[in-house]
Amino acid sequence: MSKHPAVLEHELFNEKTSIELVALLNQSLADTLDLAYQTKQAHWNVKGPNFYGLHLLFDQLYIQLGTTVDDLAERAVALGGQALGTIRAAGNASHLEEYPLEAKQSMDHVNALVDRYSDYTSRVRHAIRKAEKLGDQDTADLYTSVSRAMDKALWMLTASQEA
Repeated sequence: MSKHPAVLEHELFNEKTSIELVALLNQSLADTLDLAYQTKQAHWNVKGPNFYGLHLLFDQLYIQLGTTVDDLAERAVALGGQALGTIRAAGNASHLEEYPLEAKQSMDHVNALVDRYSDYTSRVRHAIRKAEKLGDQDTADLYTSVSRAMDKALWMLTASQEA
């Protein structure tokens, strides 16, 4: 009986490396869940100029982050770990700055999200390097695809800052 490719891949890493990779993925999972709900916070509460366009943009970004969450969680499990994806677990583990709950105007939300997406993209680039250092090109490739998507999201947000 042949083994599933994910099982074979998991066997390529020693236990310490697998634990480090799963911890990296769970940290990213926490940050991504936090960013997703901060984006949804902006979506629910945006007011002012460009309301409709920003309302739609924030919702699209939230949906995109949902796919990222799923990919990160499934990769952690494929490597033999457990995805720690509850809201409480994510809130306790996230490295992102808390969202300004008093934000109401459109530019307040855009600026807050630009700050958080900038921080997030830096963390994703660090994760690419760490996965490569640990010898897991598949996880590095996952992070590279996340990086590409988040760079585009950040570009869309920064374009919204221009008057």
